Amino acid sequence: MHDSAYDQIGEQLSHFQSAVDMSGSSMAHFIERHYVERWKSDALYHVMAIRTSFVTGMQEALVRAGLLNLERVQMSLVTDPLNHDVEHTPTIDYKGQRYVTTHSMIYSKFLACLGPRIQGVWVDSPNIRLEVPSPDGGQRGRYLIDFSQLDVEVRRNRGVQLDDYYDRPDEVREILRADFERAMRFFEEMFRAGLSRVLERNEGDLEALGVAIDLPDDPFPVFRLDEGLARHGRSGIEEKLGAETESPFFWIGGLMRENYDLIYPYLNRDGTRREIASFPSRDVYNFDLCVKGKLRRGGAVTPAREVLSGAIREWLAEPIIARLLDNRIIPTAPVFRDGRIENIDELGGYGPFLLVASRTDAEGRSTFPETFGGGIGIERTLWALLRGPEIESIEDVTCFGKNPDTHPLYLF
Repeated sequence: MHDSAYDQIGEQLSHFQSAVDMSGSSMAHFIERHYVERWKSDALYHVMAIRTSFVTGMQEALVRAGLLNLERVQMSLVTDPLNHDVEHTPTIDYKGQRYVTTHSMIYSKFLACLGPRIQGVWVDSPNIRLEVPSPDGGQRGRYLIDFSQLDVEVRRNRGVQLDDYYDRPDEVREILRADFERAMRFFEEMFRAGLSRVLERNEGDLEALGVAIDLPDDPFPVFRLDEGLARHGRSGIEEKLGAETESPFFWIGGLMRENYDLIYPYLNRDGTRREIASFPSRDVYNFDLCVKGKLRRGGAVTPAREVLSGAIREWLAEPIIARLLDNRIIPTAPVFRDGRIENIDELGGYGPFLLVASRTDAEGRSTFPETFGGGIGIERTLWALLRGPEIESIEDVTCFGKNPDTHPLYLF
């Protein structure tokens, strides 16, 4: 018996082959040019060798820090909704139920940190994001619709409860700013460990690609987004801030972005909320790591690109729910009664997650973990570091590509 999905795939391959024939080429020539030549190339060999050292070095650093490896979650009832344009969230129907594919494992990471003995988790997270192609069909360089991310979440264990959140803002701010610094230092050390392994083992590969890596010992510079926007405007902000520092690595902090990235102070005891538009960057506790590459010959640098996004996370049920409402991810607040979610049908896939987020212990204290976390895009980092005479687009650091602006059909 034929599988209907494979019947459809066979038909679309037939149409694609006909189009290739009409262009004066052939399927064999297309595969040879766009796939086989890449797989056989010295450049891809060097990239893969560097990738192996980079990922291994970071993972070993996470193990040394006491974090535990988490299984991949590739389909669930809930995934990261994202705050930028994607075409849609793919779905999988199984046993009469509908699931969504993973944009990122953010909610899975939170739940995995519930165990009090767990210091944190890391996972080679699946990420399927059907990025909207560029309007002009131009190569955007940095995007893949199916990519690898080393995803990390770390417990903070501060014990800050809702009364503290409302009534002790100065003390809570002090805690959050200390943890914000700790989070950036944590990811710097992870990143530095990966690059140190590359410098130990892959100097010949870097030389063959015509690039170099300078790894500073000092903490990376930090720019606040609102201050950078005041100087440069929105367009090309990463590149323009990168031009202000000699460091090849730097942070941009305070990007109003995802619903789970902490903003504080946000909720008031009387039920009112601070206007989202009023938040300066210092009250938005997230960060992007940006990277500039360096050409071996002449020492010129390539424009900065963002490679890692992270944040301190919202951890109390009340602001978690408020942020989901403000971002229009759920239309109404959950109603819990006697262990039931009375309006579960209105909450999409968020009902079970919010039930866990709202749990309290016998003393009425929230049990949801306080964490910070982030994810580093592996292909995006390699592209940012290795651009030069051999590497141009992000597809050049992959075996299989999948940039939304490249091919009408991904064959492998």
